[in-house]
Amino acid sequence: MNHSISEVWQRVLGTQPDPPHWLVFGCAAAALLAILPHPLWRVSRNVVTIAHEGGHGLVALLTGRRLDSIRLHSDTSGLTVSSGRPTGPGMILTAAAGYLAPSLLGLGGAALLAAGRITALLWISILLLAAMLIMIRNAFGLLSVVLTGGAFFAVSWYGSAQLQATFAYLGVWFLLLAGVRPVIELQRKRRLGGARDSDADQLARLTGVGALLWVTLFLVVALACLLAGGSQLLG
Repeated sequence: MNHSISEVWQRVLGTQPDPPHWLVFGCAAAALLAILPHPLWRVSRNVVTIAHEGGHGLVALLTGRRLDSIRLHSDTSGLTVSSGRPTGPGMILTAAAGYLAPSLLGLGGAALLAAGRITALLWISILLLAAMLIMIRNAFGLLSVVLTGGAFFAVSWYGSAQLQATFAYLGVWFLLLAGVRPVIELQRKRRLGGARDSDADQLARLTGVGALLWVTLFLVVALACLLAGGSQLLG
């Protein structure tokens, strides 16, 4: 048993060989397919919601706020509740983290993959999902996080090296590409008079900086992460 634990630990800390280029490009194409057609996006967007709400929660904790609950809903919306000062840097960073989180996580994942840390990426993802699970307060949210974490665990524990690489590259490409679409959808809703209490509008009230400028910031960061992360994956 001790040998098994040592072996797993060495795999997590060690590096794995780069997958063939056709696999990297294939994962990029599959990730793009998962976000473009609306029926597929209605399902795959749940992964973005997990990253979005997880970003709110993580930054709330890092800025000294008390994280009370996270809820994920079947319509791909979510809600993260934290306690603390209703204004100030902590609240601003927490509100800004949601739309930035998928792309920044994708960028971090791309850096790990570029360094050959495929298994490490899978286990870091499992740990983040496990930490998030503690704060989930509704049934659909529990199911979503458990299924996502279970998929990561099954692939990392039982999957071949090629399956692990495929799963990791597909996940990172998905986060990098999918980080852009919710920002565009947000501005479309705002233009039509909806989403009056969106993260961008909350930030406008907190900072006095127009909501459109916050949406622009979200989009610039998402595109920059896609460019930088994609370059690492393809390099």
